[in-house]
Amino acid sequence: AEPIRVLVTGAAGQIAYSLLYSIAKGDVFGKEQPLVLVLLDITPMMTVLEGVVMELQDCALPLLREVISTDKEEVAFKDLDIAILVGSMPRREGMERKDLLKANVKIFKSQGAALDKYAKKTVKVVVVGNPANTNCLIASKSAPSIPKENFSCLTRLDHNRAKSQIALKLGVTANDVKNVIIWGNHSSTQYPDVNHAKVNVKGKEVGVYEAIKDDSWLKGDFILTVQQRGAAVIKARKLSSAMSAAKAICDHVRDIWFGTPAGEFVSMGVISDGNSYGVPEDLLYSFPVVIKDKTWKFVEGLPINDFSREKMDLTAKELTEEKETAVEFLSSA
Repeated sequence: AEPIRVLVTGAAGQIAYSLLYSIAKGDVFGKEQPLVLVLLDITPMMTVLEGVVMELQDCALPLLREVISTDKEEVAFKDLDIAILVGSMPRREGMERKDLLKANVKIFKSQGAALDKYAKKTVKVVVVGNPANTNCLIASKSAPSIPKENFSCLTRLDHNRAKSQIALKLGVTANDVKNVIIWGNHSSTQYPDVNHAKVNVKGKEVGVYEAIKDDSWLKGDFILTVQQRGAAVIKARKLSSAMSAAKAICDHVRDIWFGTPAGEFVSMGVISDGNSYGVPEDLLYSFPVVIKDKTWKFVEGLPINDFSREKMDLTAKELTEEKETAVEFLSSA
């Protein structure tokens, strides 16, 4: 097989450190698929990145044909099959969300333009760097020649968190839980929805509400735990969730590449155009999707109750406001 070109940005950072080994050893694109890994970071991080390259070489991985490390976009974005945009400006203490947006608009406008100019038109772009939904929208808007559908942002970590909370509550494995949904923004307004989720209990598939029999937990603590899990990890570890984020990126990209299992759907931030759930157009919003032949489709026809509607609208409102702020910055960036 011909090698595929995979870019990881923010490649000297801690999420990438957990992610690169998994990609290079074949967990994402399969054990037969050779790879060229392209690692992009900012100039001050190039020495650190050299160390990462040495380690990848020292893993002696059979699929890894070449590792390219660079601080130049024209090198990084050339002929890409997939771009995993992990690097972003992190929120510093005392920083307003607005300042964070402004700094990131600049980064993702530039990277979107580089994708447009140098990458394959079939490139799949996954945005991880926060605020992920809006960063992804800006990148897409800055790459007009690449289909909007090729851009997605990571809400799989939230999806996995929701699955594992249900599994822990019921004493089953995370694999026994399917079809949870993360609606909306990868922020504390996201809505983890288990109204349509199923769990395998002693060989029988039942609805999560039926299995747990504790509506107040499902509508209260469960949602809060998932919404605030990232902050809880930082509080405990003094660092952000790198291992679980890397695992979620692998899950997300593998599903894009190989499709979702029959009867299962996953959560992904995608362009909202043409959705049937009353989410405004031109937002990068997390929906339940199924994927086949590297193409995602909305899961249609799920009934939405009043409780869910309110939560879905709230996170859409936040995304609309974020988008408006970002688009203002975009015109001046």
